Amino acid sequence: MSILEEFKKFAMRGNLVDLAIGFTVGAAFSTVAKSLVNDIIMPPIGLLLGGMDFSDLYVVLKEGEQELGASATLADAEAAGAVTLNYGVFINNVIALLLVAIVMFMLIRMMNKLDEALEDDKPSPKPKDATPANKKCPYCKETVVYEATRCKFCTSELSAPSD
Repeated sequence: MSILEEFKKFAMRGNLVDLAIGFTVGAAFSTVAKSLVNDIIMPPIGLLLGGMDFSDLYVVLKEGEQELGASATLADAEAAGAVTLNYGVFINNVIALLLVAIVMFMLIRMMNKLDEALEDDKPSPKPKDATPANKKCPYCKETVVYEATRCKFCTSELSAPSD
């Protein structure tokens, strides 16, 4: 099988399509989670911490063409050409990751509970009768009733069923 045929077989599997859909939904969910962190959660936290914005936390590694003031934002530092270590952006991304993980955990937990509840509502399958209906005669190999003590075909004596 050539590599092209093998790739075509792989690409046409249902799992790959499911993966693509999951990736697309995950990317959209990540955008929403990032917006939730940057636009909804972090402003009140920054306000509680004295008006600090985590996305503007950085360390200047190399000064740019212009001198930066003490209140320069990350955008100001980048505009001045400074090389910065943006640990505040990293903090925002870690919080976004944690929020996505918590939401996914709660969603999966809810789905598992729903699945358990639906399974509890299903009637339990009837247990199979412990005794079989028929057995084979060891002499003529014909099928006879399980409780029979003599074969109706060859009239051989059969062992009595043990209860």
